[in-house]
Amino acid sequence: MDIFINPYTDFGFKKLFGEEKNKHLLISFLNDLLGETEQIVDLSFKNTEHLPDGGVSRKAIFDVYCVNEKDEHFIVELQKAKQNYFKDRTVYYATFPIQQQAKKGDWDFKLKAVYCIGILDFVFREDKASMDVIHTVQLKDQHNQLFYDKLKFIYVEMPKFSKSLAQLESHCDRWLYFIKNLASLEDIPELFKDDIIYQGFETARIAALDHQEREYYQSSLKEYRDLYSVMKTAREEGIEKGREEGREEGREEGREEGREEGKEEGKEEGREQNKEATAVNLIRMGVLSDQQMADAVGLSVEKVRLLRESFE
Repeated sequence: MDIFINPYTDFGFKKLFGEEKNKHLLISFLNDLLGETEQIVDLSFKNTEHLPDGGVSRKAIFDVYCVNEKDEHFIVELQKAKQNYFKDRTVYYATFPIQQQAKKGDWDFKLKAVYCIGILDFVFREDKASMDVIHTVQLKDQHNQLFYDKLKFIYVEMPKFSKSLAQLESHCDRWLYFIKNLASLEDIPELFKDDIIYQGFETARIAALDHQEREYYQSSLKEYRDLYSVMKTAREEGIEKGREEGREEGREEGREEGREEGKEEGKEEGREQNKEATAVNLIRMGVLSDQQMADAVGLSVEKVRLLRESFE
C-alpha cells in the first residue's frame, strides 16, 4: 500500500505546492530553482484560469499561479506527457500575466517580471544528449548578452534526475529527489529530518488525507495511470508501425539514398497514422479529454477534435 501521494498527479502536485497552508514549500522549491540572486520572501496565489483580452475564446489553466511580494508573477506547470509544442505553450502562457499588467490611461509600459516553470516528466527531443536536468532560458542578443531580464523560463526534465540519497549535493537536489521518488518511498529518509521538505513528506501522507481528499486523489491517480498506460502503448505501437512502414517504403527504392529517405518517411507516416488510430480508440473508450488525448499521443488538440467529429 502506498504511503505517500504521487506528486505527478494533479491532486498531488496541487496539494503540495498549490495550497495556501503549504506555500512555504513552494517558496523553498522556487528559491532553489531561481538561485540566490532572485529569492522570494512571500507569495499569494492567484486565479489559475485565465481568458485573454480581445475576445479570443481560448483560455489558459495553470497548475499553480502566484505573485510574490514584489508583484512578480510565477506560473508553475506540471507536464506529465510529452507535448510537441510545450515550449510554445509556456510562451503563450507567459503572455497572460504580461497583458494583465496593462494599466488604463497614461502608462509607461513598465512591467514586472514573469517566470514560467515547467516540471516535466519527459525530456525534450533536442536535449536528449545533454546531461542538464534544469534548463534556464532568457532573451539574449546576437552576442549572447542578456537582452531582457524580466522574462524567464525554467524547464526541469525529471527523467534525467537519477541521483541517490548519497549523491545529493544541493538543497535543489533534495527537492528533485523528493518529487522523483516520493510515491515509491515507505518512510522519510533521515537526511530530511531537519529540512523544510520534511513537512512536504508529512503533507503527502495518504493516511493524513480526509475522506473527500482521498476520493479526489484516487480519481487523480487513476487518470495519471491511464495516461501513463496510453503513452506507453502509443509509444510501443508507434515504434513498431514506423519500422514496418519504413521497411516497406525502403524496399521500393532502388538507390541507397532513396531507401534511407523512404525509411524515414515511412517511419514518420507510420507514427502519424498510429497516433490517429490510438486517438480514435481513446475516443471510443471515452476516458480522457481532448487535451489529455493530445498530450498522450502527441497530436494537436485541434486534430483530436477533428477526429472526434469524424468519428461521431
